[in-house]
Amino acid sequence: MAFQDFDLIQQRRHEEKKQKFKQNLVVAFVISVITILLLAAAVCFAIYKTNKNNHHNSVAARNQAAPPPPPPPRPKSTQSVVKSVCANTDYKKTCEESILKEVKTKDNATATPMDILRASLVATSKVMDDATKQAKGLQFESPMKKSALNNCLVLLKDGKDEVNSSIVSVRGARVGRMKTAKAELDNWLSAVISYQQTCLDGFPEGAEKDKMKKILESVMIFGSNALSVVSQVSDVQTEVETSNGSRRKLLGFGWANSNRYRRILKSNGPKFTPNVTVAKDKTGNFTTINEALKAMPKKFRGRYIIYVKRGVYDETVVIAKEMENVTLYGDGSQKTIITGSKNFVDGVTTFETATFVAIGARFMAQSLGFSNTAGPEKHQAVALRVQSDRSIFVNCRIEGYKSTLYVQAHRQFYRNCYITGTVDFIFGDAAAVFQNSMIYLRKPLESQQNVVTAQGRAERRETTGFVLQNCKILADEKLEPEKAKVKSFLGRPWKEYSRTIVMESEIGDVIQPEGWKEWNGDLGLKTLFYAEYNNKGAGASTKDRVKWGGYKPLKRDDVLKFTVGPFLQAEDWLKAADVPVHFGMFS
Repeated sequence: MAFQDFDLIQQRRHEEKKQKFKQNLVVAFVISVITILLLAAAVCFAIYKTNKNNHHNSVAARNQAAPPPPPPPRPKSTQSVVKSVCANTDYKKTCEESILKEVKTKDNATATPMDILRASLVATSKVMDDATKQAKGLQFESPMKKSALNNCLVLLKDGKDEVNSSIVSVRGARVGRMKTAKAELDNWLSAVISYQQTCLDGFPEGAEKDKMKKILESVMIFGSNALSVVSQVSDVQTEVETSNGSRRKLLGFGWANSNRYRRILKSNGPKFTPNVTVAKDKTGNFTTINEALKAMPKKFRGRYIIYVKRGVYDETVVIAKEMENVTLYGDGSQKTIITGSKNFVDGVTTFETATFVAIGARFMAQSLGFSNTAGPEKHQAVALRVQSDRSIFVNCRIEGYKSTLYVQAHRQFYRNCYITGTVDFIFGDAAAVFQNSMIYLRKPLESQQNVVTAQGRAERRETTGFVLQNCKILADEKLEPEKAKVKSFLGRPWKEYSRTIVMESEIGDVIQPEGWKEWNGDLGLKTLFYAEYNNKGAGASTKDRVKWGGYKPLKRDDVLKFTVGPFLQAEDWLKAADVPVHFGMFS
């Protein structure tokens, strides 16, 4: 039994030792784990401390190396803004002084570009007042010079009205479509410059013309500056509007409301329902056109339509400035004819020789003939003078000899018209497009040469010029057999910056190989803009054309800006009128 007890004791002791070993092993493992964790924590802390110190050192280094940010820019003074706007003008000092005198802001704030534009227009208006006052003080003896002076006073008033309209429109403008505003302001201010040139052209060379030129000098300078300021302000304002993503309507610019204009044009429909009828045979409301115009209501709303039945109407007709939105239509350009014979040789200024004068805005003529029958020996004898903005002539016949069509000012569109004459028979300073029209040269006096166009842009910033697109330029039946004896040209520069483009047209061999003719020595030969593009016909080759600095070889992309839409800003008003028109190129 003793041996059995000993064995049990030994076994129990062995189990106790084994259990104790396991406990010691567990304790050792736990201590090892704790030690490892403590070491890991120490390492992490050391890394964190090092990184933190490095970060602070890096920030401190950067702060020490980089200069402090500059303070926000101080706002420009009105004087510096005006100086910047006037930088591209031809008369900088006059521009700066006149604007600073007129610009007005609230609480000493810096003038905005629109403030400066308004100030420029106000200064121009005041200069025109002064010129008018001086002109009224002139006295001339001869009837022709008195007439020229009266024409100047009328033209100064027209110019003053257009500048004042610009001021009113700009004053009411807010952020919006400055591009549209620029087109209208350019149109009006170009007309103001054109009026002054028209005034001077009424005087023969001499002391009287020099006096008037001196009076108008400031008007020309301020008009030129105003056109430049419009461009500068437009660039700035358009950039602001683009960056702001503005979609607000332009308030105050009356021309922006194209819907209203469309309603006016379409008020009586494209097939014309006349308000009154003129008939020589007494079957209408009146027997003369002037009677119908005199009876027109003073404040008529919409488009006033006058139907003129077939017949020859020997009367001088004036669509006055207040007669806006008038349509005159007849039975055909060789059936309904308005005729006259006033001329320069008989002592009438070119300005007043016109058989028919269109001044009121948005005039439209269709299927009518306009004629001056004075003949080539009477020199300047105008059949049609057009000052009307956004005027339209469709299927009309315009006949004369020298100075047949006076395309005086503003934007004009001619479609399917027949125009004939001899010397400078399409002349003036409008922005005009002639499309799908027949242009026939007639036989002049033996001492004369034929010239189709004499465009009169006098200032490089004017947005005027003539565009002949898809037309035919040919000799008429009497000149055709004798065309080799008469030199004929596409145009000559009436003024220094004359601009004419002939494109996609048929040019007959009646035109000389050199194409264009000087007016007076080298006047305008470097500054004019004459171009031909994609023409056809025996006289269309440009191989032997003039080598003047202003004669331009153009590519397709160059001529696109002279198509109807962009050149006349005509997308709205020609579409609204529902007349035949081709926007863009024909080929």
